[in-house]
Amino acid sequence: MHQPDLIGSFEERKFPDFRNPTIDTLIWGSKRHHIPVLLEIDVTTAREAIRDRKTKTGQSISFTGWIVKCLAQAVSEHKFVHALRKGKQRLAIFDDVDVTVIVERAIGQPGTSETLPMPYIIRKANEKNVAVINSEIRAAQRLPVAAGEVQIGSTRTAWMTTIATMLPRFVRDWFFWQPLLRNPFLFKRMMGTVSVTALGMASQSGMSWGIPIGIHPLIVAVGAIAKRPGIVDDRIVACEYVGLTVLFDHDITDGAPVARFIRRLQELMACGYGLGELQEVDLQSQEF
Repeated sequence: MHQPDLIGSFEERKFPDFRNPTIDTLIWGSKRHHIPVLLEIDVTTAREAIRDRKTKTGQSISFTGWIVKCLAQAVSEHKFVHALRKGKQRLAIFDDVDVTVIVERAIGQPGTSETLPMPYIIRKANEKNVAVINSEIRAAQRLPVAAGEVQIGSTRTAWMTTIATMLPRFVRDWFFWQPLLRNPFLFKRMMGTVSVTALGMASQSGMSWGIPIGIHPLIVAVGAIAKRPGIVDDRIVACEYVGLTVLFDHDITDGAPVARFIRRLQELMACGYGLGELQEVDLQSQEF
């Protein structure tokens, strides 16, 4: 009796070497003692301000960029949440908040390219306003990416990165990951101290969260935005909420300090922190 073809048509390709750094990050990140906290935060005020600016000026503001601003401010007030270990008995607690955002870029030749999430570091995000952060993210989305590169704006030459991604994993561990994870200052220069990833913010029928894996002491995943009933001035009105996941390294900090940090982050996001500065700049430009 003739056996039916259970395989069907398929295409076989070489596994791309540039995915190895992502796999390495997941392997090392799975060893971290990260504790996830799932949040729903009212962003109605911020969303209205962003839409209003788009209508009046034609300029769009990245929602993720605004979250980076709120996050950097909250971290600057609670610096312990982005501290890095220095050996077994010391911590490095930084004043500057360097936030790594994930930007999707097409890697490879046309027709065989693959979309790869690539990190870009916003340096001193706590000292920058929303407009500057927004401009940096937009620029990162347009920057040329050399073949074999795995980070936007990297100071390493592309050929060095290409060779590194092709090395066996144990060699990458010895010469890159282990020195990086032992040295908080090298880590900050190459990785930043906070990571933000957006998992899809399009309107959906319900709320959604993501729990990523990473190596940073503080990781924030931005989920979907959904409309839900809320209470404003004792009235039930339609509000917009974003699902936010905050992961903190339990080796470095505990629940109480993180709770204070999260409370401050919620306050900043609920009031549309930083967006009022844009309105003032718009008014000043109209006067001139």
